[in-house]
Amino acid sequence: MADRYRLGVLSGDGIGPEIVPATVRVLDAAVAAAGGASIGWVPLPVGAEAIDTHGSALPPITLETLEQLDGWLLGPHDSASYPEEHRVQLNPSGFLRKHYDLFANIRPAKAFEGTPALVPGLDLVVVRENTEGFYADRSTYRGTGEYMPTPDVAIAMGIFTRPAIERIARQAFELAMRRRKHLTIVHKANVLRLTTGFFRDICREIAADYPEVRVDDFHIDAMTVHLVRHGADFDVLVTENMFGDILSDLAGELAGSLGIAPSINASHQRAMAQAAHGSAPDIAGRNLANPTAMIASGAMLLDWLGARQAAVLVDQGLRAAVGSGVRTADLGGTAGTAEFTDAVVASINELT
Repeated sequence: MADRYRLGVLSGDGIGPEIVPATVRVLDAAVAAAGGASIGWVPLPVGAEAIDTHGSALPPITLETLEQLDGWLLGPHDSASYPEEHRVQLNPSGFLRKHYDLFANIRPAKAFEGTPALVPGLDLVVVRENTEGFYADRSTYRGTGEYMPTPDVAIAMGIFTRPAIERIARQAFELAMRRRKHLTIVHKANVLRLTTGFFRDICREIAADYPEVRVDDFHIDAMTVHLVRHGADFDVLVTENMFGDILSDLAGELAGSLGIAPSINASHQRAMAQAAHGSAPDIAGRNLANPTAMIASGAMLLDWLGARQAAVLVDQGLRAAVGSGVRTADLGGTAGTAEFTDAVVASINELT
């Protein structure tokens, strides 16, 4: 573990300026409680505010600075509200994932004890390939991967390559080895034989290197039903980009709320913590947002950096706060963003 980390702070749009600073507070408390390290935070412009001040949702100064950092927090963006000339470009999240080849999107879904989870006991991780698949904007060196040869025809490319599938499969198997040694491949090979069938088959090939892991596979449509009916039976799911996005949102809601759904986007060199939910402009600035997902994403970033004791303290602090009855509205409580953050920080301090 390093003595000091330099981490970017990209607050984003909507509720971002509320939940990202809350995350900074909690991570600082956990790192201080764990001892031996500190965080140097580097605020950087992004999103609508950056368009106003720098003329771009991701100005050059942000990208240049990120190159020098150990990782960063990215708040949600509301790119649908950007001016037209900015809406047609890759949104900040998609651009950063593509620009830095953050190929692994790791999205846990774990229910909080005592909260109204739709699937009690849910504790799984969706491992989503983040650079190609059916998200056309990630699949090309230049351009968006979508085009219209005539006004009445629109085409999107889906790209599947062996190197990309092999590296995400290994990430998933390594994670399964640290958990309950059960991995599920999600695909649609009964219809998309050459693409998602390719994904399934390469994952099966990689499985030979992990004989301790139990491997099964399901079609994407069947998987949605299995998650609703008996999601607690699953451990690690690995799938392509679009399927992973859909499944992780479903899993987050089944665990209790998208407000508790964290994620990390990582390569072997860089990592970006980012909550799975959106910018929620309807509640922005009203002290109503649940910061749990962003805070838990920050904990994942600490774990990726090697600050595992601090990451564990963040998780314990979140669960202690929720367990004590301090909950935001989406979890059936009355606490505001600030009050909930105060409770998590207090819980971390009490744990040590």
